[in-house]
Amino acid sequence: MDLADKIIVVTGAAHGIGRALVYAFAAQGAKAIACVDRDGDGAKAVAREINGLAFTVDVSSEDEIAAMIAEVEDTLGPIDLFCSNAGVFAGGGAEAADEDWQRLWDINVMAHVWAARHVVPRMIARGGGYLLNTASAAGLLNQIGSAPYGVTKHAAVGLAEWLAMTHGDDGIKVSVLCPQAVRTAMTDGFEDGVASIDGMLEPEEIAAACVEAIRAETFLVLPHPGVLDYMRHKTADYDRWIGGMRKLNRVYGGKGP
Repeated sequence: MDLADKIIVVTGAAHGIGRALVYAFAAQGAKAIACVDRDGDGAKAVAREINGLAFTVDVSSEDEIAAMIAEVEDTLGPIDLFCSNAGVFAGGGAEAADEDWQRLWDINVMAHVWAARHVVPRMIARGGGYLLNTASAAGLLNQIGSAPYGVTKHAAVGLAEWLAMTHGDDGIKVSVLCPQAVRTAMTDGFEDGVASIDGMLEPEEIAAACVEAIRAETFLVLPHPGVLDYMRHKTADYDRWIGGMRKLNRVYGGKGP
Protein backbone atom coordinates (compact mmCIF):
# COMPACT_ATOMS: atom_id res chain seq x y z
CA MET A 1 0.00 0.00 0.00
CA ASP A 2 1.14 3.48 -0.87
CA LEU A 3 0.42 5.66 2.17
CA ALA A 4 0.15 8.87 0.19
CA ASP A 5 -3.37 10.36 0.18
CA LYS A 6 -4.70 7.69 2.54
CA ILE A 7 -7.10 8.19 5.45
CA ILE A 8 -5.58 6.54 8.53
CA VAL A 9 -6.64 5.83 12.10
CA VAL A 10 -4.04 5.25 14.83
CA THR A 11 -5.07 4.22 18.35
CA GLY A 12 -2.72 4.85 21.24
CA ALA A 13 -1.61 7.88 19.23
CA ALA A 14 -0.71 10.22 22.08
CA HIS A 15 2.53 8.52 23.05
CA GLY A 16 5.18 5.98 22.11
CA ILE A 17 4.76 3.81 19.04
CA GLY A 18 1.39 5.34 18.18
CA ARG A 19 2.72 8.87 18.12
CA ALA A 20 5.70 7.77 16.01
CA LEU A 21 3.32 6.05 13.57
CA VAL A 22 1.30 9.25 13.20
CA TYR A 23 4.41 11.28 12.36
CA ALA A 24 5.70 8.62 9.96
CA PHE A 25 2.40 8.38 8.10
CA ALA A 26 2.17 12.17 7.88
CA ALA A 27 5.68 12.23 6.40
CA GLN A 28 4.50 9.73 3.77
CA GLY A 29 1.81 12.14 2.65
CA ALA A 30 -1.29 10.69 4.27
CA LYS A 31 -4.43 12.62 3.37
CA ALA A 32 -5.81 12.64 6.93
CA ILE A 33 -4.91 10.96 10.21
CA ALA A 34 -7.25 10.36 13.13
CA CYS A 35 -5.23 10.41 16.37
CA VAL A 36 -7.08 8.25 18.89
CA ASP A 37 -6.21 7.89 22.55
CA ARG A 38 -7.76 7.74 26.01
CA ASP A 39 -5.47 10.68 26.74
CA GLY A 40 -7.51 13.23 24.83
CA ASP A 41 -5.15 16.13 25.46
CA GLY A 42 -2.20 14.08 24.24
CA ALA A 43 -4.11 13.06 21.13
CA LYS A 44 -4.99 16.69 20.42
CA ALA A 45 -1.35 17.76 20.81
CA VAL A 46 -0.19 15.18 18.28
CA ALA A 47 -3.07 15.94 15.90
CA ARG A 48 -2.23 19.66 15.93
CA GLU A 49 1.32 18.93 14.78
CA ILE A 50 0.21 17.04 11.67
CA ASN A 51 -3.08 18.85 11.02
CA GLY A 52 -5.02 15.73 11.97
CA LEU A 53 -8.15 15.09 13.98
CA ALA A 54 -8.13 13.91 17.61
CA PHE A 55 -10.56 11.50 19.23
CA THR A 56 -10.77 10.71 22.93
CA VAL A 57 -11.55 6.99 23.05
CA ASP A 58 -11.19 4.21 25.59
CA VAL A 59 -10.45 1.19 23.39
CA SER A 60 -11.66 -1.17 26.12
CA SER A 61 -15.16 -0.08 25.06
CA GLU A 62 -16.64 -1.48 21.84
CA ASP A 63 -19.23 1.30 21.77
CA GLU A 64 -16.54 3.98 21.80
CA ILE A 65 -14.56 2.26 19.04
CA ALA A 66 -17.65 1.85 16.88
CA ALA A 67 -18.68 5.48 17.37
CA MET A 68 -15.18 6.70 16.53
CA ILE A 69 -15.04 4.67 13.30
CA ALA A 70 -18.40 6.03 12.23
CA GLU A 71 -17.38 9.61 13.04
CA VAL A 72 -14.04 9.31 11.24
CA GLU A 73 -15.76 8.06 8.10
CA ASP A 74 -18.44 10.74 8.32
CA THR A 75 -15.87 13.50 8.94
CA LEU A 76 -12.72 12.49 7.07
CA GLY A 77 -13.90 9.82 4.63
CA PRO A 78 -13.42 6.06 4.14
CA ILE A 79 -10.68 4.59 6.33
CA ASP A 80 -7.90 3.09 4.22
CA LEU A 81 -5.63 1.96 7.08
CA PHE A 82 -6.67 1.19 10.65
CA CYS A 83 -3.80 0.85 13.13
CA SER A 84 -5.03 -0.87 16.29
CA ASN A 85 -1.99 0.00 18.37
CA ALA A 86 -3.03 0.64 21.99
CA GLY A 87 -1.74 -1.90 24.51
CA VAL A 88 -1.08 -2.38 28.23
CA PHE A 89 1.11 -4.54 30.47
CA ALA A 90 0.66 -6.20 33.84
CA GLY A 91 2.97 -8.63 35.57
CA GLY A 92 2.21 -11.87 37.36
CA GLY A 93 1.10 -15.38 36.53
CA ALA A 94 -2.10 -17.34 37.01
CA GLU A 95 -2.42 -15.61 40.38
CA ALA A 96 -2.66 -12.15 38.80
CA ALA A 97 -5.88 -10.37 39.70
CA ASP A 98 -8.90 -11.06 37.51
CA GLU A 99 -9.12 -7.31 36.97
CA ASP A 100 -5.64 -7.31 35.38
CA TRP A 101 -6.45 -10.31 33.20
CA GLN A 102 -9.66 -8.64 32.02
CA ARG A 103 -8.05 -5.24 31.40
CA LEU A 104 -5.30 -6.79 29.26
CA TRP A 105 -7.81 -8.99 27.47
CA ASP A 106 -10.04 -6.04 26.61
CA ILE A 107 -7.25 -3.74 25.43
CA ASN A 108 -4.69 -6.17 23.96
CA VAL A 109 -7.20 -8.45 22.24
CA MET A 110 -10.80 -7.27 22.16
CA ALA A 111 -9.89 -3.77 20.98
CA HIS A 112 -8.51 -5.45 17.83
CA VAL A 113 -11.64 -7.60 17.56
CA TRP A 114 -13.98 -4.63 17.93
CA ALA A 115 -12.02 -2.53 15.44
CA ALA A 116 -12.19 -5.33 12.89
CA ARG A 117 -15.88 -5.94 13.61
CA HIS A 118 -16.76 -2.35 12.74
CA VAL A 119 -14.23 -1.36 10.09
CA VAL A 120 -13.67 -4.53 8.04
CA PRO A 121 -17.24 -4.75 6.66
CA ARG A 122 -16.95 -1.12 5.56
CA MET A 123 -13.64 -1.85 3.85
CA ILE A 124 -14.95 -4.97 2.13
CA ALA A 125 -17.98 -3.07 0.81
CA ARG A 126 -15.69 -0.62 -1.01
CA GLY A 127 -13.17 -3.20 -2.26
CA GLY A 128 -10.56 -3.50 0.48
CA GLY A 129 -8.43 -1.87 3.14
CA TYR A 130 -5.51 -2.40 5.49
CA LEU A 131 -5.18 -3.35 9.16
CA LEU A 132 -2.01 -2.88 11.20
CA ASN A 133 -2.36 -4.54 14.61
CA THR A 134 0.28 -4.03 17.28
CA ALA A 135 1.05 -7.22 19.17
CA SER A 136 4.54 -8.02 20.50
CA ALA A 137 7.37 -10.52 20.20
CA ALA A 138 5.67 -11.90 23.32
CA GLY A 139 2.87 -13.00 21.02
CA LEU A 140 5.33 -15.27 19.23
CA LEU A 141 7.75 -16.17 22.04
CA ASN A 142 5.79 -15.52 25.27
CA GLN A 143 6.68 -13.15 28.12
CA ILE A 144 8.89 -13.94 31.08
CA GLY A 145 7.18 -12.63 34.24
CA SER A 146 3.73 -11.95 32.79
CA ALA A 147 1.17 -14.58 31.89
CA PRO A 148 -1.54 -11.97 31.09
CA TYR A 149 0.71 -10.16 28.64
CA GLY A 150 2.07 -13.29 26.96
CA VAL A 151 -1.37 -14.87 26.63
CA THR A 152 -3.13 -11.77 25.30
CA LYS A 153 -0.38 -11.00 22.82
CA HIS A 154 -0.54 -14.59 21.53
CA ALA A 155 -4.26 -14.05 21.02
CA ALA A 156 -3.60 -10.79 19.18
CA VAL A 157 -1.27 -12.56 16.75
CA GLY A 158 -3.82 -15.35 16.29
CA LEU A 159 -6.54 -12.83 15.46
CA ALA A 160 -4.32 -11.08 12.92
CA GLU A 161 -3.58 -14.42 11.27
CA TRP A 162 -7.30 -15.24 11.15
CA LEU A 163 -8.20 -11.89 9.63
CA ALA A 164 -5.50 -12.25 6.98
CA MET A 165 -6.46 -15.76 5.93
CA THR A 166 -10.23 -15.16 6.11
CA HIS A 167 -10.50 -11.75 4.48
CA GLY A 168 -7.50 -11.69 2.14
CA ASP A 169 -9.76 -12.60 -0.78
CA ASP A 170 -11.99 -9.68 0.22
CA GLY A 171 -9.15 -7.22 -0.34
CA ILE A 172 -8.16 -6.88 3.33
CA LYS A 173 -4.42 -6.67 3.92
CA VAL A 174 -3.08 -7.30 7.43
CA SER A 175 0.24 -6.66 9.16
CA VAL A 176 0.99 -7.53 12.77
CA LEU A 177 3.74 -5.68 14.63
CA CYS A 178 5.83 -7.87 16.96
CA PRO A 179 8.77 -5.94 18.43
CA GLN A 180 10.83 -6.72 21.48
CA ALA A 181 11.67 -3.79 23.78
CA VAL A 182 10.75 -0.30 22.62
CA ARG A 183 11.61 2.86 24.54
CA THR A 184 8.13 3.86 25.72
CA ALA A 185 6.34 4.48 29.00
CA MET A 186 5.69 0.73 29.24
CA THR A 187 9.42 -0.05 29.41
CA ASP A 188 10.47 2.98 31.46
CA GLY A 189 12.57 1.74 34.36
CA PHE A 190 12.94 -1.74 32.86
CA GLU A 191 15.85 -1.09 30.52
CA ASP A 192 17.53 -4.25 31.82
CA GLY A 193 14.42 -6.43 31.41
CA VAL A 194 14.24 -9.59 29.33
CA ALA A 195 12.64 -7.87 26.33
CA SER A 196 15.76 -5.66 26.08
CA ILE A 197 18.10 -8.61 25.72
CA ASP A 198 18.63 -7.75 22.03
CA GLY A 199 18.55 -4.00 22.54
CA MET A 200 15.83 -1.40 22.97
CA LEU A 201 14.62 0.38 19.85
CA GLU A 202 13.19 3.87 19.58
CA PRO A 203 9.54 4.32 18.56
CA GLU A 204 10.66 6.02 15.36
CA GLU A 205 12.55 2.86 14.34
CA ILE A 206 9.41 0.82 14.92
CA ALA A 207 7.33 3.22 12.84
CA ALA A 208 9.85 3.07 9.99
CA ALA A 209 9.64 -0.74 10.01
CA CYS A 210 5.84 -0.49 9.85
CA VAL A 211 5.94 1.90 6.89
CA GLU A 212 8.24 -0.52 5.07
CA ALA A 213 6.01 -3.51 5.87
CA ILE A 214 2.83 -1.72 4.77
CA ARG A 215 4.47 -0.62 1.55
CA ALA A 216 5.49 -4.25 0.88
CA GLU A 217 2.23 -5.64 2.34
CA THR A 218 4.19 -7.95 4.63
CA PHE A 219 2.24 -9.76 7.35
CA LEU A 220 4.84 -10.09 10.11
CA VAL A 221 6.65 -6.90 11.17
CA LEU A 222 9.82 -7.75 13.10
CA PRO A 223 11.89 -4.64 13.88
CA HIS A 224 14.18 -6.93 15.95
CA PRO A 225 15.23 -9.42 13.24
CA GLY A 226 16.52 -11.93 15.79
CA VAL A 227 12.91 -12.75 16.72
CA LEU A 228 12.65 -14.78 13.51
CA ASP A 229 15.59 -16.94 14.58
CA TYR A 230 13.99 -17.48 18.00
CA MET A 231 10.77 -18.57 16.29
CA ARG A 232 12.70 -21.07 14.18
CA HIS A 233 14.45 -22.48 17.26
CA LYS A 234 11.07 -22.79 18.97
CA THR A 235 9.47 -24.77 16.16
CA ALA A 236 12.58 -26.88 15.53
CA ASP A 237 12.78 -28.20 19.10
CA TYR A 238 10.01 -27.06 21.44
CA ASP A 239 11.37 -28.81 24.52
CA ARG A 240 14.83 -27.31 24.09
CA TRP A 241 13.28 -23.88 23.55
CA ILE A 242 11.24 -24.17 26.77
CA GLY A 243 14.42 -25.17 28.58
CA GLY A 244 16.08 -22.00 27.33
CA MET A 245 13.11 -19.91 28.41
CA ARG A 246 13.31 -21.47 31.88
CA LYS A 247 16.90 -20.27 32.10
CA LEU A 248 15.79 -16.76 31.15
CA ASN A 249 13.04 -16.95 33.76
CA ARG A 250 15.60 -17.67 36.47
CA VAL A 251 17.41 -14.45 35.58
CA TYR A 252 14.59 -12.11 34.53
CA GLY A 253 11.45 -13.53 36.12
CA GLY A 254 10.99 -10.68 38.56
CA LYS A 255 12.31 -7.77 36.49
CA GLY A 256 9.30 -6.65 34.48
CA PRO A 257 9.11 -6.07 30.71
